[in-house]
Amino acid sequence: MFCSNDRQSELRLFSSFRMRKATCALSAQAPTIKRECTRRVRSSRIKAMLDNFLQILPEVIFDAAEKLGGRCTGRFYTLNALENRVYDIEMEEGPQVIIKFYRPGRWSRATIQAEHDFLKALEESEIPVVCPLTDDKGQSIFEISEVMFTIFPKRPGRLEPELSTEQLTRLGRFLARLHNVGATVKAAPRLRLDPQTYGRDPLKFLKDGNFVPMELASRFETIVTQICDAITPRFEDVKYVLLHGDCHSGNILWNRDDPYFIDFDDMLYAPPVQDIWMLTGGDDDYGKEQRHILLDAYEQIRTFDMKTMQIIEPLRALRMIHFSAWIARRWEDSAFKVAFPAFGTEHYWQEQIEGLALQLEKVQYHTTDL
Repeated sequence: MFCSNDRQSELRLFSSFRMRKATCALSAQAPTIKRECTRRVRSSRIKAMLDNFLQILPEVIFDAAEKLGGRCTGRFYTLNALENRVYDIEMEEGPQVIIKFYRPGRWSRATIQAEHDFLKALEESEIPVVCPLTDDKGQSIFEISEVMFTIFPKRPGRLEPELSTEQLTRLGRFLARLHNVGATVKAAPRLRLDPQTYGRDPLKFLKDGNFVPMELASRFETIVTQICDAITPRFEDVKYVLLHGDCHSGNILWNRDDPYFIDFDDMLYAPPVQDIWMLTGGDDDYGKEQRHILLDAYEQIRTFDMKTMQIIEPLRALRMIHFSAWIARRWEDSAFKVAFPAFGTEHYWQEQIEGLALQLEKVQYHTTDL
């Protein structure tokens, strides 16, 4: 094809203009494209890490357990844990060890390190906890197959589902001391338990993922929103400390008469009453009596704000909301499908709605008899 000189000049100008325009368009899109590519790379990496986590092979477990020296006998036991993968490993020499593989994508290294630092501070204050083992550099977080893990010494102990008066008294004093240490840690990278993080955020996740059946979704959202709106003012002037967060009797082991606290994986900033109600359970007369015993001992060491007893039922409601979202976030893990076979069914959500409706009545009724 042949063109005149003028026509060729016009074409060159037009082509140059199109190229500049395309270049400008690409420049404008570059940040968006870069962010999207970064998200895809991060998502692919987390997926690969999660695949490694969900399919941990015995040889990986043994290699991890031998990180600090020694050799495994080849015998190990899978411990009851859903969020992480935890194993009891028998060593050829010396005591057995407990190895915890952290679920990828849940906590950052800094968040896990904050847990380990808190455990060390508690141990230094002679509060009975189990600190992770460290290498010669003082490190306690390691990686294998891009999955972070930690090794703990195994401590003998038993669970006590029913606590005696003496046991409650001892735990009350230890909890007070634990909260004293937690009050000195002001900026650890851990969650803050409030109606936003444990109520509205989980609701949004459940809504965005369409986990609640369509015919029940509106009712569920209404009740959760009403609960969060009703309880938010009660959290405004409450003092927060770093604490255990999941302090039920299953996370306290007893060796003869000596307790020690385990599994600080869910530690967070919350009002001290969070650990109190988790340990003493329900709102019946038995639970109230246990709380009174525990708090009598607690106040021998640390002052307790009795006004915060008013947020026990709000905290219980938030835990219920958070729990459903937690299962939903882990639903691709087959272990959760086995543990919660009814999750996602209409019956499950109907039960949740009924339970939360009862909690709504409780949070709307202020009582001091707790």
